[in-house]
Amino acid sequence: MIDPVQVLWSPAGATIPSLGDLALVDVHDGDTPSIRMSVRMLSIDTPEITAISANGALNVDRKFADLAQWITDRKAPITPAFAERVLPKLEKGGSRQFEQGTKAADFAKQNTAERLKRPSGRPRNLFVRTADEPFDTHHRLLAYLAPNYSAKERKNLTRAERATFNLDMVVAGWAATFVIYPSIPGELDLPMLLDAAATARTAGLGIWADPLTLPGYEYRCLERLHEVSAKIVAGQDVPAAERFGWRERYCADMRDRVLHGPEDYSDIPPEYRLWFWAADVGEAVSRLNLTPARALVTVS
Repeated sequence: MIDPVQVLWSPAGATIPSLGDLALVDVHDGDTPSIRMSVRMLSIDTPEITAISANGALNVDRKFADLAQWITDRKAPITPAFAERVLPKLEKGGSRQFEQGTKAADFAKQNTAERLKRPSGRPRNLFVRTADEPFDTHHRLLAYLAPNYSAKERKNLTRAERATFNLDMVVAGWAATFVIYPSIPGELDLPMLLDAAATARTAGLGIWADPLTLPGYEYRCLERLHEVSAKIVAGQDVPAAERFGWRERYCADMRDRVLHGPEDYSDIPPEYRLWFWAADVGEAVSRLNLTPARALVTVS
């Protein structure tokens, strides 16, 4: 038996998802194991490959066809303006997303292998920079990733030449920017990210070659909208929190700091969208001096 203690504390930890047999890489010493973990790359969003296969993507196509009909029949809980924006993108949206996601993953693998190779052919180590809040809601590490250059090498490299893999995905057009408050890139990195995004979109690179592209965040929202709409069409009682929970984030225009509602971001060019979780909106309005759009202001 130990003596009673007067220090009581409940630490707030995070459970990192298991990666099966590859989770534990090695043990350096008794208290320093090396582990393999999932990393969610900050400030970018690539197309999803959650359909797993081309056949799985066809199943999503069928769901999206149902959703398009429900939107047309005004049975889905969606504003007319947002409906007009996404309706054309629903046709073959699952197959398009899976094809783009596969190409984005292929580019990421090739780019990572090339940039981690030294001129001598030996592999470089990986540089990891985490966010202030290191884990997302799925307990993945939030980070920027890049080759780890020596101090001597960094003196002879521009910021663009030692870019993160996050930025590389945007430059190639295989990722949309997805900057979520409070994890905003620094004052030197943010303009470089936005310029790369605007250039890729204007040039029609990667996902932007298709005018019906759904950025990953829109695709995921529409998957959730399908689930909610299916319950409504089936006559189920769907609480308001669930009915409108398919769109979770608010959005501000980085150019004028105007804050828009969850379905009102479509007039903002993709590279200028700054996203906020609902719980962070109040703090962000104060810290970033945001101005709520007219539609968000309640007139008494």
